Amino acid sequence: MFTRGSSCPSKAWSSRPTIWSTAGRSAPSSRFTPTGVPWRADVDIPIDGRYAGLTVRDVLRGELGFSSNLIKKLKFSEGGILVDGQFVTVRHVLREGELLTLGTEDREEDVSPYLIPSDLPVQILYEDEWITAVNKPPDMPAHPSQGHRLDTLANALAWRYRERIYVFRPVNRLDRDTSGCMLTSNTKDASYKMYAAMTSGRIRKEYLAVLDGIPPKKEGTLRSYMRRRPDSVIEREECSPEADGAKEAVTEYRVIGEADGHALVAAFPVTGRTHQLRVQFAGIGCPIAGDSLYGSESPLIGRHALHSARTTFPHPMTGEILTVTAPLPDDMGRLAGSLGLTLPRGLD
Repeated sequence: MFTRGSSCPSKAWSSRPTIWSTAGRSAPSSRFTPTGVPWRADVDIPIDGRYAGLTVRDVLRGELGFSSNLIKKLKFSEGGILVDGQFVTVRHVLREGELLTLGTEDREEDVSPYLIPSDLPVQILYEDEWITAVNKPPDMPAHPSQGHRLDTLANALAWRYRERIYVFRPVNRLDRDTSGCMLTSNTKDASYKMYAAMTSGRIRKEYLAVLDGIPPKKEGTLRSYMRRRPDSVIEREECSPEADGAKEAVTEYRVIGEADGHALVAAFPVTGRTHQLRVQFAGIGCPIAGDSLYGSESPLIGRHALHSARTTFPHPMTGEILTVTAPLPDDMGRLAGSLGLTLPRGLD
């Protein structure tokens, strides 16, 4: 499920305001390249009064926020910048009624030889030439690794796009047992733009978690410093700001339900540290239910009860604000029901 132009379509569990404006932009038309290589994605941008009188460079840089490197790639790509089907330079002054076309492509040398397509079920929340949003199921790793060569999200998407050159480019990352929204970029250009959006804080992620314990405050911000534990390659820990490898971790949260010593919370990570939510909630004495690494196992769920429920992001080519919502998996629904916790509307 996805919506346009709103960061928080369901006020039942999140009242955060809209952070970015679409400035009236609508999605341009686009075209898939037929089966074969290289994979090409073109975007058509009709020139109206907003863009008329500007140079192509002005539009790419000032209006669409393209980096200098991305503009350079378009300049030197065959069919990278066209107006009404004709090659133009970035100095071309656009006129109302013209059609600006930007073309991007992946080539065979970009493909990992270790990514094997696997026919695995995965729910698509949103999809176009540049972005795919999926609802990653629990117990599915994102990347292939030792012992997980064929059962990952990357394998599943390689199968979905098996008729073209496919490069797995995740925008965000989820632990194997964390379910929910994951974004992937389908072209190099989209990957650059989404990376910039992520690092500048323009991608808003909202999680649901069931906690063993109830936070002392109904709403607040968790601020701490984290690092990898010196004696582990997996575990993270909170530490002092002066500790080796210390990085600041910030999470906003809101308690949206309580029952029998457990809480259902909405969490909004401001930073993106590994295991951030798991470590910080454990740090206030309320570990995520079922988290055997930072809390304890639960007879009611076979993993940590953490779900990436909603992600809001600017489209990499248009700037339009899109929100994708991932339905809650059955195991978290059963856990909440067993504990007497009421799920937010739209996710139950």
